[in-house]
Formats: sequence, structure tokens, C-alpha cells
Amino acid sequence: MKKFLEYVAEDIISKYGTDLSRIAVVFPNKRASLFLNELLAKQAGHPIWSPAYITISEFFNQHSKLTIGDSIKLICDIHKSFTECTGIDETLDHFYGWGQMLISDFDDIDKNMADASQVFRNVKNLHELDDISYLDDEQKKILKRFFSNFTDDNNSELKKRFMQLWCHLEDIYNNFRVRLKHQGIAYEGMMYREVASDPAIDYRYDTYIFIGFNVIQKVEQQVFMRLYKEKKARFYWDFDKYYMQKKQSGILINEAGHYISRYLDKYPNELDCSNDAIYDNLHKPKEITYISATTENIQARYINTWLKENERYKYGRNTAIVLCDEALLSTAIHCIPEEVESVNITTGYPLFQTSISSFVLQLLDLRINGYSSGKGTFRTKHVMQILSHPYAQYVSGQSTTIKEKLANERIYNPTPAILSQDKGLSTLFRSPDNNQPLTQWLLDVIRTIADKCGTTEKDQLTQESLFRMYTLCNRMNELVKSGDLNVDIITLQKLIVQIINSTSIPFHGEPAEGIQIMGILETRNLDFDHILILSCNEGNMPKGINDSSFIPYSIRKANGLTTIDNKVAIYAYYFYNLIQRATDVTIAYNCSTENGHTGEMSRFMLQLMIESNAKIRRVSLQAGQQMEFSHAPIIAKDKNIRQALDEIGYLSPTSINRYMRCPLQFYYNNVAQITEPEEDMDEMSNRIFGNVFHNASEILYKQLMDKDGSITRDSINYAIKHKELIGRIVDMAFTKVIFEGKSNKKIEYNGLQLINREVIIRYIGRLLEIDLQLTPFKINNVEASAYTDITIYTSLGERKLRIGGRIDRLDQIYDKNTACTRLRIIDYKTGRYTMKKINTIDEIFKMPIEAGKHADYFLQTMLYAMIIRHDKDYNPESLPVSPALLFIQHTSEEGYDPTISIGKERIIDISDFEDEFTERLLNIITEIFEPKIPFKPTEDKSICEYCPYHSLCGR
Repeated sequence: MKKFLEYVAEDIISKYGTDLSRIAVVFPNKRASLFLNELLAKQAGHPIWSPAYITISEFFNQHSKLTIGDSIKLICDIHKSFTECTGIDETLDHFYGWGQMLISDFDDIDKNMADASQVFRNVKNLHELDDISYLDDEQKKILKRFFSNFTDDNNSELKKRFMQLWCHLEDIYNNFRVRLKHQGIAYEGMMYREVASDPAIDYRYDTYIFIGFNVIQKVEQQVFMRLYKEKKARFYWDFDKYYMQKKQSGILINEAGHYISRYLDKYPNELDCSNDAIYDNLHKPKEITYISATTENIQARYINTWLKENERYKYGRNTAIVLCDEALLSTAIHCIPEEVESVNITTGYPLFQTSISSFVLQLLDLRINGYSSGKGTFRTKHVMQILSHPYAQYVSGQSTTIKEKLANERIYNPTPAILSQDKGLSTLFRSPDNNQPLTQWLLDVIRTIADKCGTTEKDQLTQESLFRMYTLCNRMNELVKSGDLNVDIITLQKLIVQIINSTSIPFHGEPAEGIQIMGILETRNLDFDHILILSCNEGNMPKGINDSSFIPYSIRKANGLTTIDNKVAIYAYYFYNLIQRATDVTIAYNCSTENGHTGEMSRFMLQLMIESNAKIRRVSLQAGQQMEFSHAPIIAKDKNIRQALDEIGYLSPTSINRYMRCPLQFYYNNVAQITEPEEDMDEMSNRIFGNVFHNASEILYKQLMDKDGSITRDSINYAIKHKELIGRIVDMAFTKVIFEGKSNKKIEYNGLQLINREVIIRYIGRLLEIDLQLTPFKINNVEASAYTDITIYTSLGERKLRIGGRIDRLDQIYDKNTACTRLRIIDYKTGRYTMKKINTIDEIFKMPIEAGKHADYFLQTMLYAMIIRHDKDYNPESLPVSPALLFIQHTSEEGYDPTISIGKERIIDISDFEDEFTERLLNIITEIFEPKIPFKPTEDKSICEYCPYHSLCGR
């Protein structure tokens, strides 16, 4: 089918010949100009003097002494005007959205040539409107209906605040315009209005040809009319008779023709409006398919199939993929089949989806949350995040080395001097300086990356994203240095994040070649034979109408400003104009109601179904895949695994418990030796907290013991009374556990560590109070090693093994209830647990370990008790040995006794349960090494939730 621009090119050549040097062709956007230029040359058949191609925005720019201000700069300036006029001290980051809304309102007022004073009239008496003679009856009716909502009976605080701001809008408007004019800049509407209102402007070209416009703002109408009267303007309108039909009442049947129908009489069409070949195409036969899909990505993946069907990809630029939701772009790009030789992408790629964006956000977090200005140190967590980012290698070749150094030497809160191993790292971890803005630091880091990427990274998207980020930060830096952006570092961070989220990277390419991928706005003036429209949902088409404004709908309508109604009509035109000359149209929409989607097809799709005579085929797009549930593997003990098992000569209670929790977890950890992820020492996990407590209690009791290990009432009272002693000991424990004794100077705690320090001091005090009731007693050992050798028998024969571990505390007390002396194996527990009763030994060895019973604690302390019971070095007098679990948080209970019980019977002597315990223990250990028994995943899937290996087994 012949395209609109082909008709335009033929008409221009026939009327103006081939010397078009004194003609300017004006389009709504840039994209169509290359297409028209090619068509003009083709129509002429020989070289021509091309016309000038400009957009409507460039047209106004050429005739104004003002320049369009940078968007960030405009927000900064309107914030100053806002503060000056209202006296409201609002931070710039909070004001940012308000500023965008205000500029949008002012822009709309100016483009529609509205009387700003009238729009922002200060209505002091909401019951009466003074001097409304300039309003017609309909406008008066609309305004009174609006102000009736602001009577004294319905005057909420929110409305009070709105009215306070609304009353100053005219002041802000005037102040802002004066402020901008002094600087020689303007927002778009301000510039347009100035040009439209200046009768002295001498337009540089003899003829201006305006092509493919739809909605024309009043400033544009004024310029168009002046040029038309001076016989300098010609107009080419692109429409279809389908949406230009009127009812008997004179109202259009379809809103798509709302604007063009108004302009045809004022600005006559150069083409013949009665020519059905040009203007009656929606009625012609078309293959239209509606596709419902359950996700956005399924639609994007369909691109591959759609292009291959009927070999649509071979039609090149006559084939277009239109994204109503431009967030689909990244997925769409990866779905282009290999057969496609060239693709042209018009819509922009979101900057926040690029690697440089994530790196900059991490840099901001490093400077804001990861640096202590008082101490002059960085937090290790934030440093490690930076060094782990792929872009760190571009900053410095030493990034991996310094990262390993921090991890291996456990350097916490490193200074810039420690981190600055070369020029790149010195830039990255530069000490913040008030004389050098945050934005300058970001620029230096990005420049360092760009210098390296320029020689090693050939990916265009990477280079474009770096350039765009550098440009953005450079603009912010200039505003900071000029004083326009005078905000604190937190506000600056928020502004940078907001701007990154709203910035896109334009793609470069030859628009006249290849498959066209574009947003809906880029389709204006262009026709395609084959069209795939994706995500054509209500909310995307028309685009989610955001009516946020400081000017209420009623007032906007009364003063001829843009309203929701106008925006719907604009998008209706885009939709119908896109498909009117196509012969093959496929429109997909998301039918799912999940993740914020309404599941509704666009209203324009419904209109086409109901109002047109087109035969529309409806199909559903299925993923073509069934959900596959992953199954955790069963690991048979083959030759390699048996060899790995043979190398295990020692088992700890922790390893045995791990097997009982999940044999597969035991395999990953003990056999395959896949270590668990390192804990962040800054975050103080439960294990790290427990280690600090254990170490502090060990140091304390070694100081309180006499030479024979005796603990007296006086020694404990001394420790309770002198809390500073406990504090020093806890500091020593932190130094050893977290800082590994590397620091010889005062410890610098972060906030979380400081809180946990106080908790540990309180726990130590509570432990002392419990032990005070036992005095005098004797501590035989702390952190004592307890091991024994065992023999098991598998199908391969005899196997010897060593089992055991370290005991938190081995003490000797006199039990008043039994009137005998016994040893206790104390295992400290710092967490809050609700212990369930263990009624039998069998429950300790039940697989998997039942959640909440903590049978693994029983196994550990009972194993140690059994070992100590027969160890002549620790128990030369063969005293009874009791296993005990001392839960610090439960010690406030009256009569608290940490000795564990089986059923109702306290274990005064482990010997009473030794035979049964040993039998069950040997059975479990035999099972671990038995070649015929594979490593199977646990049946209790709740264990998988916190398992560090769940991603490996795939459950």
C-alpha cells in the first residue's frame, strides 16, 4: 500500500520542483525526515536541493533569543521561586515532584496562551467570585461547581494547605519567568509563547511545510495562522475518513479525529481530502489478530515467531514492532531472530538498567552510609560491594587483590590510606572533602572507567551508558559549583537517583533500514505493511493518564487548558493512524491481573472490534512450556565419593547433626567440601554473637578462678560490682573474634556492634548472677577439647574414626538435691529458644531433626558428657557427669537448672543413658559411611528454607 509520505513527496516535487533550498519542512518529531528525504530524491530521479528539516521545537528555538533550560536547572530555579513566594522551606528532593508538576502547569498555560492571572486568580471568598464578567455562563457554572467543594463545612487541613499553595501560584509563575529571563533561558511553553507573541520576527525561509500534525497548541496555531496569511505556510494532514465521520448532531463518531477535524478549514490540506486512495484505508481488507498473553515477557518472546511467520523479517523497514510499554525493550532486543540482518531502534534504553547505574548507586551508598566522617573510615561491607562490582576492574587492576586482603586479614573499618593501593583505588576511595562535591568524585570515577573501557570494551550500549551517566553527573556538578544546586549530600543522592530513573539512552542507527522497533510516539507520519503492537493494555494505550496538576480539572477546562479528554483523543489518533494503511496487524495485550496489571485490552482495541467491520482473529499466546518442579538429587556413593569419605578421619557433633538434618547437606559440606558463604562480620550474625559471648566468658572466668579453678562468692561479686571490668573483657573478645587481634588501638564499633556489645555485657552479668548461687564451685576447664576414638562396621569392613569437639565449660558443683558432687558439661546458648521435651533417646536421633525440639543440642552436650565420663585426665575420680544447656535468656526463671532431662528425669549421670545413646550414635555414623546408602535430601522441606545449599540441590 502506498504510504502517506510518498503522496507528500510527489506533491512537493510537482509544486516546487527540485530546488527546495528555500523551504523548511516541519515535522512533529525527527524520525520522518530521513524517510521523506529519501522519497523526494527517489521521486525527482536525480540530485535535488533538499529542504531544511526541522521539528516544531527546533522551529521555535530558531526564532527565540532564549534557550531551553536544562530540566534539573529549571527545577532548581522554580524551587527558589517557590521558597521565595510562599515562605515554605521544603527540601529540594521533596519538592522535585512538585517542581515538575508546576513547570508542566506553567508550560500548559503558555502553550495554550491562557491568561495566567485569570487561571491563578486569588479567590479569597469561596462563596462569591469577584469580577467574573470576563467569564461566559458555562465557565461560571464550572468554577462555582468546583469552589462549592471548599465551603467552611468541608474545609479539611489538606484543602487548607492546597489553598495556601494555590493562592501563591501566580506569584511563583511570575517570579519564575523573570528569574529565567534574566539568565536567558526558558521552559518550552515560555519560549513558544514569546515567539508566538512577537510580531517582529522575520521568518528565515520562504515556505514552511507542516506535515503530519495532530494536536496543535494555541501558540502553534497563532504562528501557523500568521505564516498562512503571509502565504508562507503549507499543510499536509494525515488522517482517515473512518475517524472523521460525524453524527447528525455534528459530533465525531471517533475521538481520533477530534483535532484534525478542527484544523482542516483553517489550515487547508495540500492533498485532496476526497482522494480515497490516501484517506480511506481503514475500511480496506486487513488481517488483524488480537493476542492475549499471560505475561509481558511471553509477548516479547513472541517477536521471534512473529517475524519468522510468513517471513515478515524480509520486508525490512516495512515491518515494525511497536512497544506500548517501553520497559519491554531489553527483552525485545534479545528476541530478534538470527535471520534479521538489521534492526533500527528508536525508543530509549532505561539508564537504570545498565551496569554503570548500579555502580553509581553503590558509590553513593558508599559515600552516604559506608563512610564515617568522624572516624575517617569506610565500612567493610560497602567497600566489598564496590570491589565486587564488575566495573571495579576498570578502576584498578588491584581491586581483587585489595578485596582478598580485607577478607584474609579481617581488616574492618579500613581507612582511605589502606585502600589506596594505586591511582584508581585512590580515586575510588578518596576521603570526602567538603571543598570537592560528591558529583566531582563521581565524575572522576566514571572518567577512570571510561578511559579503560574505551580501549577494552567495544559494546556500544556500555559506551553510551557511560557517556550518558557522565553527562548527567557533569550537569549536576556544574549546578553544584554554580550554587544553583545548594543541597546537602542526602538530598543530592536522592536527586541523582530520581534523575537516573527517568533517563534513557537513545539508540543510533539508520532509520530507513531494517526492522523498526519503536515506541508509539515515534510512529507518527510513518506507515508499515506489517505491524506487531505489544502490551496494548488499558493504561499503556492510552498511556496511563496522569492528571496530577495544581490546577483542578474544572478550572483547566474552563480556561481551555489540556485535560484528560484531550490526551485520550491524542492517543486514539496515534492508534488508528498507526494501523490505517497496514495490511497485517497483530496486537498483543497482557490478560493477567497479577503484578499491578488490569488484564484489560486497550479501549481502542474494543472500539475496533465493535465499530469497524474488520474481521479480527482472536488467539491466546501460551508459553508452550509446562512448569517443571526441580527434584533434589540423590547422590550414590560411587568410587570418588567413597574415596572422599575415606579421607574423613574426624566428625564433630555439628557434622553429625548436619547429616541428621539433611544427608544431602552433609554431602555438600563435608564430602564435596563446598563452604558456606562468608558471614558479614559487620552484621553480627547469631553465630558471631555467640562466639563473642563464649570468648568473653572464657576470658572472664580464667581471671576469676583461683589456681585450682575454684570460684568464690567474693570473686563473682567483685565482677558484678565492677562492670567496667566486664566491658573491657567484652572489648577483648570483640578484638579477637571480629578483628582477630589485628588492632592494637581502641576498637571502633559500628552502630550494630555497639548495641550487641551492650547485650553481651548484660548476658555476662546474668551468667554471673546464676553462678553466684552455686558458689563455691570449681571450673575445671573452659573451651576444653573432648575427643574419643570409635569403631564402626560397614559393608566394606571395619572403620576407625575420631569424634568430639570443644566444650564451652566443664565445671564441678555440689548438688544439694542428690547430696553428691558431679561434673557438668555446660553448653552456652545465647538465642531465645522454646525447648520441647525429649522423652526418649530415640527422639534425639530421629531423622530429620524435628524443628523446635533442638535435639541437635542434646546430641552435642550428651556426646561430650559421655567422653568426659571416661576421660581420666578430666575426671580422675570418675564423678557423675551431667550434660547441660544454659540458655542465657531463660536464666531469670525461678529455680532455673540447665541440666537436660529425658522425659521427667534429669540426667545426673550420663552413664545411665550411655549404652542406648552410644548404640544410636554408632548407627548414624555407620549410615554416613555405608557405601550402599546414598545421600538423600531431607523429607522436611522447611529445612530447605534456610539451607545455604538450596540453590545447588534445586529444591
